[in-house]
Amino acid sequence: MNQREENRPSKPHGVAEEVRDFYDRYPYPRPVDSLEKYRGLWQNPQRRRADFHLFWPARSYRENQSILVAGCGTSQAAKHALRWPAAQVTGIDFSATSVRSTEELKRKYCLDNLQIHKLPIEQVNQLGTSFDQIVCTGVLHHLTDPDAGLRALRGVLKPDGAMHLMVYALYGRTGIYMLQEFCRRVGIHATDQEIQDLIEALKALPPGHPLENLLHQAPDFRHEAALADALLHPQDRAYSVPQLLDFVKRGGLTFGRWVRQAPYSPKCGAVARIPQASRMAQLSLAEQYAAVELFRGTMVTHSVVAYRSDCPGGPPQVSFEGDTWLGYVPIRVADTICVQERLPPGAAGVLINRNHTYTDLFMHIDSTEKSWFDAIDGNCSVRDILEKPVPSSRQKSQLDMARSFFERLWWYDQVVYDTLR
Repeated sequence: MNQREENRPSKPHGVAEEVRDFYDRYPYPRPVDSLEKYRGLWQNPQRRRADFHLFWPARSYRENQSILVAGCGTSQAAKHALRWPAAQVTGIDFSATSVRSTEELKRKYCLDNLQIHKLPIEQVNQLGTSFDQIVCTGVLHHLTDPDAGLRALRGVLKPDGAMHLMVYALYGRTGIYMLQEFCRRVGIHATDQEIQDLIEALKALPPGHPLENLLHQAPDFRHEAALADALLHPQDRAYSVPQLLDFVKRGGLTFGRWVRQAPYSPKCGAVARIPQASRMAQLSLAEQYAAVELFRGTMVTHSVVAYRSDCPGGPPQVSFEGDTWLGYVPIRVADTICVQERLPPGAAGVLINRNHTYTDLFMHIDSTEKSWFDAIDGNCSVRDILEKPVPSSRQKSQLDMARSFFERLWWYDQVVYDTLR
């Protein structure tokens, strides 16, 4: 037996056990000691309200919902309990290391609204309760049977509940899967020394390698746990947009929206200006999303909001047909900024959602539109905003201008809507 084989960790029996052992040795995300910055961020009531109406545009705002964080890792459940102090938060994870880290945060921040259980997702029904919201991000793609995991989660989602899912995206992870195969062929395993050697090797990647951009864009990728999670994970799969939509449907769910939808829309950014944009607009929404994913080519994750397929009244819709939209209350997304320097001719501002990773997803607004945007306070409906005096010298009717503007705000992830009125 050579030295490399001696240092190789013993392989547990079965893939699920191997994944559990992997996370016990290399927990990801890395454990954190402080949530102060996170708590400060979510003390903003408008941030919480916008987050609520992202999932439930047609429900009265409340903070006492029940939340399940499935595959909560080292801190995600604690963060949700800190974000929503009036909510009852339950975190489950099959990694003892992750559960222990979360319990430490619970004690440190006196999170009496948080319960933690060492439990695999497939056995979530053992909790004996159901939830208003289920958060499962970065987990299902690591299961031996993701469909079984999703069906289990659907079984504990209330009929009118909402689910936040994130899974790996197929095309943007090409470089990762190339290096995963490299590690398999060479025989690289998840040990401290081999991870350090791999970090060193990645410095020699040739220019233009599909993994190169990811290394530059994600500095966390240089850390041991992040690198192991990406390149040495024992179980990993990814989904294209059509595959994800099929996955959601097989799980007894209905696709609601993307958490950030501008990157998927042919109405937004550079994609809206290509010669084929009008042709894409004729496609179904599902086909539009699939086409834009292919054109952008670098998405590494997909984050969606989904509802039960038997949701009473169907999944909530935001529509700009007819005149119902005039009663919507726009709520600014907290990470939106309005830039007013070095503007192009005719622009009074440029709206940017700082959560967007694509730099083409900015929205020019003129003086009339800026006055409308400035009037958004989270309380006034669109109709209220339009009744306020605004400067306008346009020939196009104000109503058509407003419809286009408030719809673009929504597609560009600048606002969410409370549609209950």
